[in-house]
Amino acid sequence: MPNIVLFSGSSHHDLSQRVADRLGLELGKVVTKKFSNQETSVEIGESVRGEDVYIIQSGCGEINDNLMELLIMINACKIASASRVTAVIPCFPYARQDKKDKSRAPISAKLVANMLSVAGADHIITMDLHASQIQGFFDIPVDNLYAEPAVLQWIKENIPEWRNCIIVSPDAGGAKRVTSIADRLNVEFALIHKERKKANEVDRMVLVGDVKDRVAILVDDMADTCGTICHAADKLLSAGATKVYAILTHGIFSGPALSRINNASFEAVVVTNTIPQEEKMKHCPRIQFIDISMILAEAIRRTHNGESVSYLFSHVPL
Repeated sequence: MPNIVLFSGSSHHDLSQRVADRLGLELGKVVTKKFSNQETSVEIGESVRGEDVYIIQSGCGEINDNLMELLIMINACKIASASRVTAVIPCFPYARQDKKDKSRAPISAKLVANMLSVAGADHIITMDLHASQIQGFFDIPVDNLYAEPAVLQWIKENIPEWRNCIIVSPDAGGAKRVTSIADRLNVEFALIHKERKKANEVDRMVLVGDVKDRVAILVDDMADTCGTICHAADKLLSAGATKVYAILTHGIFSGPALSRINNASFEAVVVTNTIPQEEKMKHCPRIQFIDISMILAEAIRRTHNGESVSYLFSHVPL
């Protein structure tokens, strides 16, 4: 592939390497380090003049440092005369702060969108945005890819009784995602309605739908402290579900998440590798991951060649 350069930020080197291998490219030379006063320094080690540049950086770990590093890398490539700079952000940072849910709340997702545009990004590729309206915060094209085809493939290959399963959304916000998966598997779905008193803490839950004597599969776009999905799993088992799986696109797993999963009664908690999971899998044997590097790689290849990306919304690239 001529005129394409792929750079990796420091947030998720493994994913970047998988994408590069899939595309048959070497990762571009870039040195990111910190000065002693903690300022981020980025040195691009090869010419990007006239090139189509892709920078892979996920919103995980030290989120603010990684976001700043991404902005500096975009700017460095832009002022080094790159013809186009695309930010590939598998897990979009601050995606949950997307509306004024109370007085004087910031809309940080919009701020991040502005920062990326001002830094010089020409195009954004991301995956399973928390709210798809975030695409409208940008004035540049945004490709919001879905993990759904990879999730469907995993369910069919790894859950023998998938024809008798029920897909469950742990909150009303994920209803659309769940109905779409249930339709494509031709099974039923259920919802759990939750009320929160304050962020990251769930107050009470109500199950809508019948899960008795079925395998329940919880599907959500992200799990942070895992309070919601662990509560939901207990609720489903007490309502008569035979087994409970959880499938999440972004496994953030912060704070007490891993101990909660270890103590809960999941068959498996399946996440994609938009966020590095190796360390967490050592501490929690229930966590399994679906590799989505081929979806990102194919999106990069299609964007670079000017082809349509919509094929990826319903198919996993071979």
